[in-house]
Amino acid sequence: MALDTARVAETRLCANWSSSLSPTGGGRSMTKRLRTIATGFAALIASTGAGLAQDHGTHGAVALPDAASATYQPGPPNLPKGTQISMVSGDPSKPGPFVLRVKFPTHTVIAPHTHSEAETLTILSGSIYHEHGTTIDKAKGKELRAGGFVFLPKDMPHSLWTSEQPVELQVNGSGPFGLNYINPADDPSKSVQ
Repeated sequence: MALDTARVAETRLCANWSSSLSPTGGGRSMTKRLRTIATGFAALIASTGAGLAQDHGTHGAVALPDAASATYQPGPPNLPKGTQISMVSGDPSKPGPFVLRVKFPTHTVIAPHTHSEAETLTILSGSIYHEHGTTIDKAKGKELRAGGFVFLPKDMPHSLWTSEQPVELQVNGSGPFGLNYINPADDPSKSVQ
């Protein structure tokens, strides 16, 4: 229904647009032509908006009304035990944008690593420490609390760790996205048998 309304509005808009552009202007003044064009755009936008709202889930749009709506599952084996991940949008293993929510429990260390693409981290709750470099020096780590943000370029070595608080953070990036430990022995999946 909304799409039919959009087509009608679009047809009217096109008819009004071509009439207003004719050399004679269809006998209308410039103000009337502009008003007609503006009305046509408004009708098109209003009717298209209604159609998009109905088709919300079928065109790649994602809405997460609140934090409780995120569905978590155990993280992959290359992240520390107890990690939970929610794939909010996209797939980090495929080309294109993605959004993940990640929960790390207390006293978790993500050893120095890089990523195959740039990433952003936004702290949603709790706190986590972050440090740039190929080794961990907890004295140099910076605490990131709720609302904190980090942008990391592709291949930037860094490490993360929690202390007395768990953390929930959001990771935004583009795939294919990978995690490469500086020291392959630090990869938790290597110790899982």
